[in-house]
Amino acid sequence: MKNIKQSLAVSLWFIFLTFPLMVVKVNTSDQLVQWRWMNILWIGLATFVLSFVWRYALARKEARQMAAQSGQDEQDKPSRIQALLEDQSLRYKAMIALLIFALAFPWVFDTYQSTIMISALIYVVLGLGLNITVGLAGLLDLGYVAFFAVGAYSYALLNHHFGLGFWTILPVGGILSCLFGVILGFPILRLRGDYLAIVTLGFGMIIKVVLENWSDFSFGPSGIANIDKPGLFGLKMDIAASTTYIYYIMIGLVVLTIIVTARLKNSRIGRAWIALREDEIACVAMGIDMARTKLSAYALGAFWAGMVGVMFAAKTTFINPASFTFMESAIILSIVVLGGMGSILGVILGAMILILLPEYLRAFSEYRMIIFGAAMVVMMIFRPQGIISNVRQKYEFKGLKEKSENV
Repeated sequence: MKNIKQSLAVSLWFIFLTFPLMVVKVNTSDQLVQWRWMNILWIGLATFVLSFVWRYALARKEARQMAAQSGQDEQDKPSRIQALLEDQSLRYKAMIALLIFALAFPWVFDTYQSTIMISALIYVVLGLGLNITVGLAGLLDLGYVAFFAVGAYSYALLNHHFGLGFWTILPVGGILSCLFGVILGFPILRLRGDYLAIVTLGFGMIIKVVLENWSDFSFGPSGIANIDKPGLFGLKMDIAASTTYIYYIMIGLVVLTIIVTARLKNSRIGRAWIALREDEIACVAMGIDMARTKLSAYALGAFWAGMVGVMFAAKTTFINPASFTFMESAIILSIVVLGGMGSILGVILGAMILILLPEYLRAFSEYRMIIFGAAMVVMMIFRPQGIISNVRQKYEFKGLKEKSENV
């Protein structure tokens, strides 16, 4: 009964707050005011149901926590899920099936669907790159879109002035963004928390302002047009063929990114990043070079942003500073947090959800940001570790155990 009263109060309060937005609609062309009274009913019912479910879920969560503290929590279901995630054979089969579906995608769906999927794959690579900096090393970066812009403008400018092709500039864009990552990393080696976030945010804003105002270099707000698409031995391709070709390039880039980031995660430098994320003081006390570890995280994370920036410029054939706003950095960071920091599979899933769903839910375009914000709030409360949490690799030494059994 108490939950019903609280949910009813929340419903009435939400109706009051959203009344001007959801009920009153002004038609400026006809100079009319439309009153959408039915929206009050739907808003009230939806808010009441969601509030009631929310309180029920919170109560269940508190009950599970209390049961876990008293040793009565059932661990069978989570352990089965964890076992499935750790099952190597099942994981490989799922990866092979997903790869087959990805390769057949352009031949099953139309060009529009392939274009949307290319955008999603671009954000997959961006999310995996930022996952190195934020998810593994624990270094908050709110200006990650700046490295994306460096790669895109590297290809646009070199192609415009010198006629250099896509395949020549692809590694160059990554290397230039890598250098910018090192430049950003040097001044903030000793910064943490909010100060680190402010500096990285400022770096992203500086890059955008420079691109908007240095017209002699970047062509200012008008941007750069007629950027060449990726070539294939000089063959001329129509829009559909070119889209399919770019799609397969992005598939290859995603696979390369997954392989490299997975190897880095389990390497010596990857373990140093994780140690830095967990406890910086203990990390330095154990002899890990903090400066080199931080700079490598920024540089390698920026490298993938630069490469996919080149891909973005080649795909759109037009770029301007408006394409590289803070909102892009926020979306990429949301992908990492929503998917699960440090989890490669989680980041891929987070990118697909945040990029594909808005495209397929255009009927709810007026409420997309509300749905997005609500989903993030729910995730942070009920599953703060992300959709797929990072599973740490365990190393067991069985030599002494086997020796004792033989004795």
